[in-house]
Parts: sequence; C-alpha cells; structure tokens
Amino acid sequence: MLPAEAPWIPTIPPLASSGLIHVIVDTPRGSRSKYKFDKVSGLFKLSRILPAGLQFPCDFGFIPGTIGEDGDALDVALMSEESSIVGCLMTVRLLGVLRARQVDSGRSIRNDRFLAVPATTVNTPRPRDLRDVARAQLDALEDFFVIYNQLQGRKFVPERRDGAHAARQALRRGMH
Repeated sequence: MLPAEAPWIPTIPPLASSGLIHVIVDTPRGSRSKYKFDKVSGLFKLSRILPAGLQFPCDFGFIPGTIGEDGDALDVALMSEESSIVGCLMTVRLLGVLRARQVDSGRSIRNDRFLAVPATTVNTPRPRDLRDVARAQLDALEDFFVIYNQLQGRKFVPERRDGAHAARQALRRGMH
C-alpha cells in the first residue's frame, strides 16, 4: 500500500485479469545502475551503480501488492532476450522460484527470486516451467545474485529451484 503522500500513483494488483502476473521493472537487463521504487514520491530512485564489468543479466522488478520476508515486494527476474525500461508494467508467466536466504549483519531472511517470462496478447512465451530454461542460464543468474549481494556486504545463499506450481503457491503467500 502506498502512503497518502502519493495519491496519484495507481494501485496495481498482483494478478492481471488474464491470469498472468503483473510485474513492474525497476532495473533493465544490461544496466549497471540499480533502481528502486520510492513509495513516497512515486518515482524510481537510483540505489547504486555496479562496478565496471558487472551488469544485470535480466530485467529485474517486483510484483506490486505483495510483500516478502525482507519487507519489500516480491522480486522477479525476467527471463527474456530483450531489455525493457525502468517503470515498465508487464504481464508475465511465472516459471518458477529460486529459493534463497540472505544473510546481513548475522540476520538470515528468506529472499526468493521469482523467475518469469514476459507475455502479451501477441507474444506467447515458449517456456512454461523452470525446466524449460537452460541450467547454465539459471546457474549464471544465481552467480550474479551471489556476487551482487557480496558487493553490499551480504551473503546470498541459493537453496533450491522450484517450478511454476510452487512459484504460484509462494506468490499467494506473498499476497496476504
């Protein structure tokens, strides 16, 4: 829920009428700049710039109207060959979820990454589940999150990968 200071920001539900999921991109694929949504202003704010040679391997965003154990909206890595733009609203098909723990200052919390593909009325993605994504691509994504967190003094510990059914169940928990 957004604070009263930003009444011009529309409320977007997590679920689209089509049965797909809404995702808002905060950081495009190939970017060294990490952005975060600022709930008070309703704008995207630069959070950090990654070191030379490190960039986001996919569009990264969040599912509006959800909350994870870390207190933020649920995170989504979009498995697409094309990058989008900051603030882009997409409908996506969930493929799975990368179960992970994040350790910061001795405190361990669950900080999963949902994996999805963009879907439009004219672009129907082929992958339907995590097993349709190359293992090397998933390994590289996990490696990115490990390094990205390490640079911030945190530890990111991938635990397992679950498919689309488990991702939908986890999404339902994040919606309550």
